[in-house]
Formats: sequence, C-alpha cells, structure tokens
Amino acid sequence: MHTVYEFLVSVFSFVIVLGIMVIVHEFGHFAVAKLCKVRIEAFAVGFGPRIVGIIRGGTDYRINALPFGGYVKMAGELPGEEVSDDPGDFQNHPRWQRILIGLGGPTANFILAFALMAGFYMLHNEVPNYLSQPAVLDWVPPTTDAATAGLKDGDKIVRFAGKQNPSWDSISALIQGHINQAIPVVVDRNGQQVASSFLFHDESGGTHPDIASIGLLPNEQPTPITVDQVSPGTPAARAGILRGDQFLSVDGHVFHGLSSMIDYLQFGKGAPINISVLRNGTVLPVDITPVKMDQPKEGSAYRIGFTVVPPPSHIEQMAFAPALAASFQFNQEQSTLILNVLKSLFGHRMKMDSLSGPIGIAQQTGQAAESHDLGYIIKLMTMISINLGILNLLPFPILDGGLILFLLIESAIRRDVNMAIKERVYQAAFILIILFAVYISVNDITKIAFTH
Repeated sequence: MHTVYEFLVSVFSFVIVLGIMVIVHEFGHFAVAKLCKVRIEAFAVGFGPRIVGIIRGGTDYRINALPFGGYVKMAGELPGEEVSDDPGDFQNHPRWQRILIGLGGPTANFILAFALMAGFYMLHNEVPNYLSQPAVLDWVPPTTDAATAGLKDGDKIVRFAGKQNPSWDSISALIQGHINQAIPVVVDRNGQQVASSFLFHDESGGTHPDIASIGLLPNEQPTPITVDQVSPGTPAARAGILRGDQFLSVDGHVFHGLSSMIDYLQFGKGAPINISVLRNGTVLPVDITPVKMDQPKEGSAYRIGFTVVPPPSHIEQMAFAPALAASFQFNQEQSTLILNVLKSLFGHRMKMDSLSGPIGIAQQTGQAAESHDLGYIIKLMTMISINLGILNLLPFPILDGGLILFLLIESAIRRDVNMAIKERVYQAAFILIILFAVYISVNDITKIAFTH
C-alpha cells in the first residue's frame, strides 16, 4: 500500500512538474499570438474560479483555484464563437499565422527540453566512474570476436591499439579509428599478460561503433547488480523479485552491469535462468524464464522486467558547445523513442497497457522527488516536455496538431470547413480523449495494485 507521505509527494510533484510543462506550452502559444497581434483575453495559471490576477493591455493574467496547468484564451478562438470584425480575433488572422500559433506551444516544450538538458550537462553532468577507470571485462559472450581472440571474463585490458592502460572512454575513441582493422590487445589475467588481436567489423556505418558487439562488455561497478524497480506483470515480478535485491550470480556468472546481463539473456535465447538473490542478508535461489519484450529504443529483446541502481558516478561540468551537442543528441534520441512507441502501438507490436497516464506519471515524479537525484528529475522533466510537445502535434482534433490539420485542409480547398462539421468532430474527439484518459488511469491503478 502507498503511504500517505508517498501519495502526497506524488501528487505535489505531479502538480508542479505538469504545471510547469503546461504553462511553458501555453506561453509558446501566447508569445506567437502576441507577435501576430491576436487579442489575448486571458493567460491563466490553473483552472476554475479566478483567485487573483491583474489586467494589462486587455489581457487578464490570472491564477485560478485548481492548480493543474493553465491555458491561453484568444478572442474568437473556439469553434462556435461568434466571428466579429475585430482584427484581433484569432479567426480573422491569415491561416499561416494561426498555424504558427498552433506550433508555438509544442515548440516551447522542445525549447524547454533542450534548455533543461543543456543546463544539466553544463552544471551537473553525471558520468559513470567506470568510463574513466581501467578497462575490466565483465563478460565475454561466446562466438564474439573478443571470445575468438581468447579474451575472458575478468580480463583487464592493459594495452589496446597501442595505448597503454586504456580506460573504456579511450577504447571507445580508439576503436573509431580502427574500423575493419586488426586491433592488437594485451590483457592482464591473474597477473599474467596475454597478447592477442581481433578484427573489428562495425555495422553502424562509423557513426556509433559498438564495442559490445565484439564482446567488450565493461565491468561497471565493484558490487553485483542491485534491483531498483520491478515492472508489473513481468517474469521478475511473477518470480517475486523485489526492490533492493542483489543478484549475486546468474547461472553461476557474476555480473557487474545490466548491459552484461541483458547480453547474457540474448545469448540464452529465452532459456530459464537461476539467479542467486541476496535479500536482507539471506541468499535465495530464484528461477525465472526471460520473455521477449518490445523496447522502442533497443527493439525486441529477451528481458525479465526490472531496472537497476545506476553504477557509481561523478559530476563533470561540460563546456557550453559540448553541452548543447549532448542536449541535442539526448533530445533527438528521446524523440525517436516516443515516435517508435507510437509506431509500435499503431503497428500492434506494443500493447496499450504499457502506456502510463496521469497516475503513472505522478508515480514517476514522486519517485524522482524522493530520490533527490537531480539527474533523474531533470531527465524526467525533459522527457515529459518532449512527450507533451510531440503528442500535441498529432493530427487529432482538440490537440494543436488537429488545429493545424484543419488549417492545412482549408488552405488546400481555399475555404473554411463548415463550422457545424468542426463542432461535431471536436465533440467526438473530446469524448474519445476522455475515454482514453479513463482507460489509461484504470490501467495505472491496476499496475499499482499488482506491485503492492
């Protein structure tokens, strides 16, 4: 059961985070509308009755009773409103200006996401310690180039492509200059140096050489894997895996990083595994059968359904230009991830049950707030902002994308769509969104029930 404290933290953090996202979104519409000289009747923080505010330039800047987001009310904006001759009315502006106003909200969310991550990288960039430490192999998958070259679990790489005592960072950099070349390597194995070499075949086209594909899986931490969260309805949840469990070994292999264990599951092709779990000082044997799960970023892969406590890290402050580049890459990856989720849903490769709604998001924001992990909080806010921007661009009535779609249709046919048709479409869309919200919320509650 959730404690009252957890519930209050989840609600409070959800209100704050969603409030910021929505206000920024609405400010995007507001700013572009102002530039286009559309008359703004109200810029509201929250919904419901007006508590306090100030009127400036004909706009009521107000704070309302219910602190859930906010809105911008433009003159002549809503379907069914009487169209006047007022040049400030939304409907009296050129369609291209109305399209720009529709794009203003999502664009503001994208700008916020970019700024959040750029600031994070400049001020509080968390970098795993293992990247700058001696390169020790956690697991060498059979049949890989590294295994063929004779490398083994626990080997410490003392020379790689001519560099003495390389770190994982330097190995990742060196390998980019040795694509499709034989790479000499020397490892320390129980105090003895063993020399070998292997040919690195890069399948990424040189853009993101993958050292894991040749069997170089790093030891990420001195301790075994520790479970952070268990996803409901997964093999891990059914087997009784709990938060805080340590995986001392998997089929006798001791893994010091999630990437190594995931790679091991792929090698096993779904075969049952036995995990030696340390829980509150007691060692428990747990049998689990991995299943294939569709992950938008990684694709379909064998998993058991849990996340881990991140490996030890330290803070590095990036310079301005690298921080902008890192933020752009992070946001690009997250945008691709969201689009892949939508593609998987429409392609019936992912179930609707895997989506999270307001209750699920509240859970995540509550966990972020309780963790006091600035990186987790900033990344979660960034992903919510990107989600909000992309979802609002979907060509569905009521959303900004629906408005833009109607405007594009009207531009193509050179006349307005009949207002009665618009009203019916908006009413139907509103009902569908309410039903969808109810379904997602029930799904979130069901997930909570399964995990408590």
